[in-house]
Amino acid sequence: MSELTEPAFAKLNLALHVRRRRTDGYHDIETVFAFCEDGDELSGAAADALSVSVSGPFAEAVPTGDDSLVMRAARALRDAAGYSGGAKLHLDKNLPVAAGVGGGSADAAAALRLLTRLWQLKAELAAEVAPALGADVSACLASRTARGTAAGDLLEPEDDPSLARTPVLLVNPGQPLSTGAVFERWDGRDGGPLGKWRDGGNDLEQPALALVPEIADVLAWLRGRPGAEVVRMSGSGATGFALFGSEAARDTAAGAVPSGWWHLATRLR
Repeated sequence: MSELTEPAFAKLNLALHVRRRRTDGYHDIETVFAFCEDGDELSGAAADALSVSVSGPFAEAVPTGDDSLVMRAARALRDAAGYSGGAKLHLDKNLPVAAGVGGGSADAAAALRLLTRLWQLKAELAAEVAPALGADVSACLASRTARGTAAGDLLEPEDDPSLARTPVLLVNPGQPLSTGAVFERWDGRDGGPLGKWRDGGNDLEQPALALVPEIADVLAWLRGRPGAEVVRMSGSGATGFALFGSEAARDTAAGAVPSGWWHLATRLR
């Protein structure tokens, strides 16, 4: 089989409520995942062994050895399938690392999808392997709007037709932010059930701000953009996003992003 490609779509948490700490080190949350049309891209071809190379603007921050999430996903799927072959994988890393947009999880999910096709495996195997790779990997595997509970890995479809093709602008202040460090600073207050996502918020915003105060500048800047209808931080940060009423308004905002901030103008899937 010739080389295959697979997109790794950027993930957004439209709202995120933290409910409680768990004894396994995770937290019970309620969130609504949405996915962008753009992100990283993974390519791969059959080979005798497994290998991963990385290029792109954020390549230096991505490991290529056994610690790579792409490599971990590949090994886990191969072991689950009892497959003896390998693959030569290459990741084009366009999304910032540790940014709250699911970069690593999306890359792992893309590896599961690509290798399922390359190795001609049953799709159910990827779904079985995904949860052990990270709390967001199951959501990224489907890359469709969904409501996540438990650690975010129990998923139900979220029916909101208005979201498809919504213009969105992602902005990051240029600082990585550890998910674990943000959750450690969570104040322990139950954020309550998440009803409609538009009425919710992100309970991790305040602990994230304590670690990277520049997030407040990003969110304030986004709220000041004409046409921005919903502005929030995604996941554990440090990326903020704004949903716009039109692509023209989004593009105008994208053209004015301050120097030094990373940004991505795209649409929701």
